[in-house]
Amino acid sequence: MAKLRVGIVGLGYIGTNKHLPGLATQADKAEVVAFCDLEESKAQAARDEFGSADAYVTTDYRDLLADESIDVIHVCSWNTTHREITVAALEAGKHVMCEKPMAVTGKDAREMAEAARRTGKKLSVGFQYRFRQDVQFLKAVVDEGRLGEIYATKAHAVRRRGVPTWGVFTDKEKQGGGPLIDLGGHAIDLTLWLMDNYELESVTGVVNYKLGDKPEGNMGGPWNPETYDVEDSAFGFVRFTNGASMFVEASWALNVQDSREACTTLSGTEGGADIVQDRSDYAVTLNNIQGGRQVLTRPEAGATYFGPGRKAMSGMEAMAAMEASQWLDAIINDTEPLVTPEQAVVVTEVMDAIYTSARTGQPVYFNQS
Repeated sequence: MAKLRVGIVGLGYIGTNKHLPGLATQADKAEVVAFCDLEESKAQAARDEFGSADAYVTTDYRDLLADESIDVIHVCSWNTTHREITVAALEAGKHVMCEKPMAVTGKDAREMAEAARRTGKKLSVGFQYRFRQDVQFLKAVVDEGRLGEIYATKAHAVRRRGVPTWGVFTDKEKQGGGPLIDLGGHAIDLTLWLMDNYELESVTGVVNYKLGDKPEGNMGGPWNPETYDVEDSAFGFVRFTNGASMFVEASWALNVQDSREACTTLSGTEGGADIVQDRSDYAVTLNNIQGGRQVLTRPEAGATYFGPGRKAMSGMEAMAAMEASQWLDAIINDTEPLVTPEQAVVVTEVMDAIYTSARTGQPVYFNQS
């Protein structure tokens, strides 16, 4: 079988540190043949490291869409360009892997999902934390019914002082928002996926602009308050149509004791679970009643993921490899990707509703007749 030919748009941190290394582990399935970035030097550097023998560089993503030899586009550009590029790529007959967030607004996300349905092309979104070992374990526990009906949850995406000082993270015009749209999407995605509940009733949100002028103590060094125009924290309360709820917390900078990023708390009728973070390590704690007593349990440490050639992989490397593998397999075998566009739409709708509710002071309601 011929390899899939891939083009990538956007060669910032996530394109060069997740997407391209992930695709490189799947060299038997795909090759990257086109590299696009507004800065040609970035595209050239990526092509030199990851490109096929016939790979080329461009600063205009439309060149990739016009290339009939390209099967797949990875969209890793500014958040506010995701809808435009994704819809155009789908309509050009390409399968699309779009980096998170799917879009800045629920309307844009729905248009992307509709374009995938209309064209019959695959669309997925880069929520790689679903492949984290602790998350995979907890998903298996939930699917076995060990927690019962999950009805109260929390999506955690909080850093104490961890504002990203590179790229366009603090630029609302390009990013569409701050920590909610950056970190919050991962926590919301994990929680919805583990609940297996995407039926929204209402969302209420609060957004804070309190610490943008206080760059002291930041892990990545001080940011420039003059160019910081996004929120520093956001909170939301989600009600589902079946009465379940989800509390959302997202912050790059919050005066709390512990950071908790891409984590979740699940409470069910038969037990509960927490994913907690200790620096870059994650652990699951399960709680239930056994022998008439309250019990906490944790799984034993799992084996390291080994990639091609038995090379030990960890962290982003392993997640990127697994994400790329299942995504390419979905195209080759004509199956559903792990992250479906319909699921990713709901993640964007929650974030968009938190921003809207905070701005208007009113809840946002869904599916009201």
